[in-house]
Amino acid sequence: MRLYLVRHGDARPKSEDPQRHLSATGRTQAHRMADFLRPLGLRVGAIWHSTRVRAMETAACLSGAVTADDGLIERDDLAPKDPVDTMVRAVRKSDRDLMIVGHLPYLGNLASKLLTGDEEAVGLRFAPAAAICLRFDAQDGWRINWMVTPALAGGTAR
Repeated sequence: MRLYLVRHGDARPKSEDPQRHLSATGRTQAHRMADFLRPLGLRVGAIWHSTRVRAMETAACLSGAVTADDGLIERDDLAPKDPVDTMVRAVRKSDRDLMIVGHLPYLGNLASKLLTGDEEAVGLRFAPAAAICLRFDAQDGWRINWMVTPALAGGTAR
Protein backbone atom coordinates (compact mmCIF):
# COMPACT_ATOMS: atom_id res chain seq x y z
CA MET A 1 0.00 0.00 0.00
CA ARG A 2 1.07 3.56 -0.68
CA LEU A 3 -0.11 6.62 1.20
CA TYR A 4 0.48 10.02 -0.36
CA LEU A 5 0.43 12.92 2.09
CA VAL A 6 0.21 16.38 0.53
CA ARG A 7 0.28 19.65 2.40
CA HIS A 8 -2.02 22.34 1.01
CA GLY A 9 -0.50 25.13 -1.05
CA ASP A 10 0.31 28.57 0.31
CA ALA A 11 -2.83 30.37 1.50
CA ARG A 12 -3.78 34.02 1.75
CA PRO A 13 -3.37 35.60 5.18
CA LYS A 14 -6.40 35.32 7.47
CA SER A 15 -6.51 39.13 7.79
CA GLU A 16 -7.00 39.40 4.01
CA ASP A 17 -9.16 36.32 3.50
CA PRO A 18 -10.82 34.73 6.57
CA GLN A 19 -11.48 31.48 4.64
CA ARG A 20 -7.81 31.36 3.54
CA HIS A 21 -8.15 30.42 -0.13
CA LEU A 22 -4.94 29.53 -1.96
CA SER A 23 -2.80 32.50 -2.87
CA ALA A 24 -1.46 32.92 -6.41
CA THR A 25 1.74 31.27 -5.14
CA GLY A 26 -0.29 28.43 -3.62
CA ARG A 27 -2.10 27.78 -6.90
CA THR A 28 1.25 27.68 -8.70
CA GLN A 29 2.61 25.26 -6.10
CA ALA A 30 -0.41 22.97 -6.43
CA HIS A 31 -0.16 22.99 -10.22
CA ARG A 32 3.56 22.19 -10.07
CA MET A 33 2.85 19.24 -7.83
CA ALA A 34 0.06 18.07 -10.16
CA ASP A 35 2.44 18.37 -13.12
CA PHE A 36 4.99 16.25 -11.24
CA LEU A 37 2.45 13.58 -10.26
CA ARG A 38 0.64 13.30 -13.62
CA PRO A 39 3.31 11.24 -15.47
CA LEU A 40 3.59 8.86 -12.50
CA GLY A 41 0.14 7.50 -13.38
CA LEU A 42 -0.95 7.31 -9.76
CA ARG A 43 -4.22 5.56 -8.97
CA VAL A 44 -5.67 5.82 -5.48
CA GLY A 45 -8.90 4.70 -3.90
CA ALA A 46 -9.73 8.28 -2.98
CA ILE A 47 -8.28 11.70 -2.28
CA TRP A 48 -9.26 12.61 1.25
CA HIS A 49 -9.03 16.28 2.21
CA SER A 50 -9.89 18.47 5.16
CA THR A 51 -12.87 20.80 5.29
CA ARG A 52 -10.67 23.88 4.97
CA VAL A 53 -10.78 25.73 1.66
CA ARG A 54 -7.02 25.70 1.04
CA ALA A 55 -6.92 21.89 1.32
CA MET A 56 -10.03 21.51 -0.88
CA GLU A 57 -8.53 23.71 -3.58
CA THR A 58 -5.22 21.83 -3.49
CA ALA A 59 -7.02 18.46 -3.65
CA ALA A 60 -9.13 19.65 -6.59
CA CYS A 61 -5.98 20.63 -8.49
CA LEU A 62 -4.33 17.28 -7.78
CA SER A 63 -7.45 15.35 -8.81
CA GLY A 64 -6.71 16.30 -12.40
CA ALA A 65 -3.36 14.50 -12.19
CA VAL A 66 -4.20 11.47 -10.03
CA THR A 67 -6.88 8.88 -10.75
CA ALA A 68 -9.06 8.58 -7.66
CA ASP A 69 -11.61 5.77 -7.95
CA ASP A 70 -13.95 7.32 -5.36
CA GLY A 71 -13.01 10.92 -6.19
CA LEU A 72 -12.51 13.67 -3.66
CA ILE A 73 -13.81 12.97 -0.16
CA GLU A 74 -14.08 15.70 2.45
CA ARG A 75 -13.27 14.52 5.97
CA ASP A 76 -13.84 16.43 9.17
CA ASP A 77 -11.04 14.64 11.04
CA LEU A 78 -8.10 16.25 9.20
CA ALA A 79 -7.83 19.65 10.93
CA PRO A 80 -4.32 20.83 11.81
CA LYS A 81 -4.47 19.81 15.48
CA ASP A 82 -6.82 16.82 15.29
CA PRO A 83 -5.66 13.55 16.86
CA VAL A 84 -4.30 11.11 14.27
CA ASP A 85 -5.43 7.79 15.77
CA THR A 86 -8.75 7.74 13.87
CA MET A 87 -6.92 8.28 10.59
CA VAL A 88 -4.30 5.64 11.42
CA ARG A 89 -7.14 3.12 11.82
CA ALA A 90 -8.82 4.28 8.59
CA VAL A 91 -5.56 3.96 6.64
CA ARG A 92 -4.87 0.50 8.06
CA LYS A 93 -8.36 -0.65 7.03
CA SER A 94 -7.91 0.50 3.45
CA ASP A 95 -7.01 -2.07 0.84
CA ARG A 96 -6.17 0.62 -1.73
CA ASP A 97 -3.60 3.38 -2.04
CA LEU A 98 -4.80 6.73 -0.66
CA MET A 99 -3.95 10.40 -0.93
CA ILE A 100 -4.57 12.77 1.97
CA VAL A 101 -4.42 16.54 1.46
CA GLY A 102 -4.22 18.46 4.70
CA HIS A 103 -2.23 20.58 7.09
CA LEU A 104 0.68 20.71 9.45
CA PRO A 105 1.22 19.61 12.12
CA TYR A 106 -1.41 16.92 11.40
CA LEU A 107 0.26 15.34 8.35
CA GLY A 108 3.67 15.26 10.03
CA ASN A 109 2.13 13.69 13.13
CA LEU A 110 0.29 11.10 11.02
CA ALA A 111 3.48 10.16 9.16
CA SER A 112 5.42 9.92 12.42
CA LYS A 113 2.74 7.71 14.01
CA LEU A 114 2.76 5.33 11.03
CA LEU A 115 6.56 5.24 10.79
CA THR A 116 7.42 4.94 14.48
CA GLY A 117 4.23 4.39 16.50
CA ASP A 118 4.73 7.83 18.12
CA GLU A 119 3.21 10.89 16.48
CA GLU A 120 5.88 13.19 17.94
CA ALA A 121 8.99 11.06 17.32
CA VAL A 122 9.93 12.25 13.83
CA GLY A 123 8.90 15.94 13.80
CA LEU A 124 8.28 15.81 10.07
CA ARG A 125 7.51 19.21 8.54
CA PHE A 126 7.28 19.97 4.86
CA ALA A 127 6.79 22.90 2.51
CA PRO A 128 3.41 24.04 1.15
CA ALA A 129 2.13 21.66 -1.57
CA ALA A 130 4.96 19.19 -0.87
CA ALA A 131 4.11 15.50 -1.17
CA ILE A 132 5.49 12.52 0.68
CA CYS A 133 4.86 8.92 -0.33
CA LEU A 134 4.82 6.34 2.45
CA ARG A 135 4.90 2.67 1.52
CA PHE A 136 3.72 -0.24 3.63
CA ASP A 137 4.71 -3.85 3.30
CA ALA A 138 4.23 -6.67 5.78
CA GLN A 139 7.96 -7.29 6.19
CA ASP A 140 9.21 -3.73 6.76
CA GLY A 141 6.09 -1.85 7.91
CA TRP A 142 5.81 1.80 6.88
CA ARG A 143 8.75 3.50 5.16
CA ILE A 144 9.29 6.79 3.35
CA ASN A 145 9.36 5.97 -0.35
CA TRP A 146 9.94 9.52 -1.65
CA MET A 147 9.27 13.18 -0.93
CA VAL A 148 9.16 16.14 -3.29
CA THR A 149 8.53 19.86 -2.96
CA PRO A 150 7.00 22.07 -5.67
CA ALA A 151 10.40 23.74 -6.14
CA LEU A 152 12.03 20.36 -6.85
CA ALA A 153 9.10 19.25 -8.99
CA GLY A 154 9.60 22.14 -11.39
CA GLY A 155 6.76 21.85 -13.83
CA THR A 156 4.94 24.66 -15.46
CA ALA A 157 3.86 27.76 -13.58
CA ARG A 158 0.25 28.62 -14.41
